[in-house]
Amino acid sequence: MHTDPFEPDDKRQVAPATARNRDPILAVLQKHLPPSGCLLEIASGTGEHAVYMAPHFPAYSWQPTDIDPARLESIDAWRKSAKADTVQPARKFDVLADPWDFPDLAKPVTAVLAVNLIHIAPIAVTHALFEQAGRNLQAGNFLITYGPYKRGGAHTAPSNEAFDQSLKARNPNWGIRDMEYVTETAAAHGFELADCVDMPANNYTLVFKKV
Repeated sequence: MHTDPFEPDDKRQVAPATARNRDPILAVLQKHLPPSGCLLEIASGTGEHAVYMAPHFPAYSWQPTDIDPARLESIDAWRKSAKADTVQPARKFDVLADPWDFPDLAKPVTAVLAVNLIHIAPIAVTHALFEQAGRNLQAGNFLITYGPYKRGGAHTAPSNEAFDQSLKARNPNWGIRDMEYVTETAAAHGFELADCVDMPANNYTLVFKKV
């Protein structure tokens, strides 16, 4: 992650992986999202995904969030630069601490998107994500996650194993989660796995549908 100095005081940050994964993730959203509503993006990061994907869903309001003030500045800078009218101003949001009710949203939340969140957070975040989404989404709505996962307790590639080790070196509470565990957690809060899509660089997009 780095700041790309488009202008001397530009707040936009650039995540190099975005260019690689944004179109595959977009294809999954185009397949599964309901026709209209609001997409709540958890841990939006730089904001690049929001401004790239939102124009493909003109009937959607896209609500980006993050916990990091610098990321919030980046999201709003990208939003302003891209003139992304359906992307709402970034909100500070902590999955573990903040309420999920957003009474001022123009449209009800019909989908939640979390890209590269589950492995770069304590396991409590995974539980809170599904618990709160389960309480606030309606039947037929979606929670969509993207990132690396283990399958059957094993890494899917040597590069993922090395990445997992680097994550745990940075924070012992982080790490690549087992897909089966995440799916079981989702089921405990009223979600079924509707789709599992292979992504670039040994990642997956998991589509969970509220039942």
